[in-house]
Amino acid sequence: MDTKIKLNEADAELKAAFSQDVGEKVVHNEAVEEKPAPDTTEKQRQKPKRKWQKSEILMMAGGMVGVIGGATCILFAVLQPSAEFMEVNFPKIPSIDTANVTYSTLTGEVLANADKKDAPIYCIQTPNGTDGARPQAGLNRAGVIFEAIAEAGITRFAGIYQDPATSIIGPIRSLRMYYLQWDTPFDCVIVHAGGADDALNAVRSGGYKDLSEDYSYMYRGTYGSRLWNNLFTTSSALERFSSEHNYNSAEAKGFARMTPEESDKLRVDTLAMEKLDIVKPTSSDTSALNGATTAITLRFGGTPNFNVSYTYDTKSNKYLRSYESGLSHDVYDCEAGDLGERNPEDACTLTQMSPSVVIAMVVQESRATDNYHESITTTGSGDAYIFQNGMAIKGRWTKESVADQIKFTDEDGKEVKLAPGQTIISAIPGYGSIDF
Repeated sequence: MDTKIKLNEADAELKAAFSQDVGEKVVHNEAVEEKPAPDTTEKQRQKPKRKWQKSEILMMAGGMVGVIGGATCILFAVLQPSAEFMEVNFPKIPSIDTANVTYSTLTGEVLANADKKDAPIYCIQTPNGTDGARPQAGLNRAGVIFEAIAEAGITRFAGIYQDPATSIIGPIRSLRMYYLQWDTPFDCVIVHAGGADDALNAVRSGGYKDLSEDYSYMYRGTYGSRLWNNLFTTSSALERFSSEHNYNSAEAKGFARMTPEESDKLRVDTLAMEKLDIVKPTSSDTSALNGATTAITLRFGGTPNFNVSYTYDTKSNKYLRSYESGLSHDVYDCEAGDLGERNPEDACTLTQMSPSVVIAMVVQESRATDNYHESITTTGSGDAYIFQNGMAIKGRWTKESVADQIKFTDEDGKEVKLAPGQTIISAIPGYGSIDF
């Protein structure tokens, strides 16, 4: 404000001085006759130093300000980052009209159709063995995925879908109690092919929406290479099952989520003031989680075939998933609609799994009483490591009861809101490891 006042005063003074100087010059020109030029000799060399008029000083100062301002503009134009650099390294944050937006309870993403917010949800048991289960079909379309050891160090997924935008989903395998307990808060149809006795008893007595191996809504693929991992379902079959059993809505309890706009403001590249070095991973010291985390390795403690790694991709703001061997975790992406009872190999294309959020949840795990299956404690609390937006957060997970949803908090006990998009939650036993 003071600067503006001074500039206005200087401008008025300059204007007045300029008018006075011009007026004097006109009068002088009218009154004085032309005379020969004076002698420019010794007298001129002995001429005293000229006294600058105030008006001239002001005019010179104004000129200097103009020169400096012009030079500044040129310098800014030269040094300003190119539009291409800014777009690649610092993506623009999209503006969202939050007044008329409906967000998915499952993923936190904006729903194109608000009527789908309470659509039926399906929790589908999907294997991950090397005995024909890979590549899975449709797993990339699940909103939330729980990953844990099923038996003998072999991991399995509980893929959670709402209004699945994929025609083929599978393979489908058996249920475990801990998957059921993670599924419960989503009020979903439990889709499986048999299961452990305790899990099956809980489903039957607990009033769950249950769809176990049923060829009215499932089918067997014809490829022998999949062996027993060839049971699939389709999105249209799941919709028909829900309609025929009057399971037309779900009262899901979701995770705390940021809006897409909130999440974009917390991206590591948005927060950075200069181009990031996204190649070198940060230290694996879990006591200092500052800065970008671009490489993650999760080991379940069993055979290396089921350990996974993630690489943060700045451009997509997602985590590219691979097996520890270096092979990309590819799945079949099947277009929406009804493709019929087909093999995913014949109808779909391969794509790499790339969730927006990766969570490593440390759990108490032991061998079950049958000395084959696993037993995992799903309630209580434990350490958690949350990876999103290129950053890492060390905190805790808490689940008060089977019916309650998991809550994630940071080291200060503040609830962590997850970024929108697909979330993979891996249950890592105490004898496993988390490196980043």
